[in-house]
Amino acid sequence: MQRMALLPFFVVLSLICFVTPFTTEGAGPRCVDSEGEAVIVNNDIPSAKTEAIARAKWSAIEQTVGVEVKAQSIVQNMALVDDAVSKQIRGIVTGYKTLQEKNKGETFWVRINACVEPSKAREAVSSLALNNSIAVFIPARKPKVVSEAEEIYKSPHGRAERHRLATKDEYEETNILSETLIGRLTEQGYIVIDVAPTHAVDAQEIENAIKSGNFLTLRSLMYKFLSNILLISKIDYTISTRKGEDIGYGISMPFNNVTVRLTYRIVTRDSSGKMVILTAGVEEGKGLAMNVEDATAKGMKELAEKLTPVILDKMGKYIQGIAKKVQVKVDGITDINTNFEVKEALQNIAWVTNVEEKGLGEFVVSYPENTVYLANSISQKGNFQVVNFLYYLITVKYQR
Repeated sequence: MQRMALLPFFVVLSLICFVTPFTTEGAGPRCVDSEGEAVIVNNDIPSAKTEAIARAKWSAIEQTVGVEVKAQSIVQNMALVDDAVSKQIRGIVTGYKTLQEKNKGETFWVRINACVEPSKAREAVSSLALNNSIAVFIPARKPKVVSEAEEIYKSPHGRAERHRLATKDEYEETNILSETLIGRLTEQGYIVIDVAPTHAVDAQEIENAIKSGNFLTLRSLMYKFLSNILLISKIDYTISTRKGEDIGYGISMPFNNVTVRLTYRIVTRDSSGKMVILTAGVEEGKGLAMNVEDATAKGMKELAEKLTPVILDKMGKYIQGIAKKVQVKVDGITDINTNFEVKEALQNIAWVTNVEEKGLGEFVVSYPENTVYLANSISQKGNFQVVNFLYYLITVKYQR
């Protein structure tokens, strides 16, 4: 397999932040400056230069599609780079020229100007998106008390009380519901990207997208954050009963009663890039408190308790539904006990849903993510060395 002869190559990405807008679909190649650096091994400067240029090309691709932060490496060398990237990179980068290069002793550094085809770059980068990565955006419209007063006076019929409350609306993009849900998703092992701090969109834009079914906006968010799942929603409120309001029989309401409603959609992409709605719905929670802001907070807390199990259940079913069968052949197994050890090691890999034994050194692994991530996870275990891998086959050498 030709890929196996290629040099080590640092590829991307476990957490991505969006910073620049996408190039329009019909535009031609976009030329950007980018940098790359590689370690010089055994004084092999030409190989280090080739690797540094490859890294610089990939950096140019990421700039073109609007991603910036390469927070953690998922793939450590070129042998484990996904087919979509290693085969398409020539078509994505239409040309480049070296602007600067420098031998720093232990590393080789280059700066290039690369011309990138935006539409192909989006396809290659988005192919690295994780199925267990979910982008979350839940803006909340909530009341803020401007003034509050209570009038007490006497009339011929006795004493009367009147409570006056003036509020104004404000949007809160990070709130009790979003933080609670993100925390629970993280506990379950999902990679969660909170869209709100990036200012990639605003609450009004999302509300309009949901109302109009504007999937273009939602698909754009997925490309920006390299996520295959997007939880998009909005929170609204109604002050059902105000404190001091007459509720009948001469009784005044002692608390503010606020109803909080959430409209949400969970969407994903199919193999052709089309948007698919996994689930959609409306949930509501109620809160009672002396203060209207506290009542709203209690309503959102109740809403979070209702929504979280619904989201986790739907996500779990989706992950299981997309799991594919990957054949893993392990060389170096000569007895049953070793076979059990290898099976247990494979079962302990994150997001592996099942491992079936087919014989000594032969396993079928159910895995929902891109095969490159499974190959990389296996290679990270000390006793395994990935010899070769294809989309549905990984060949591994095992050393006790």
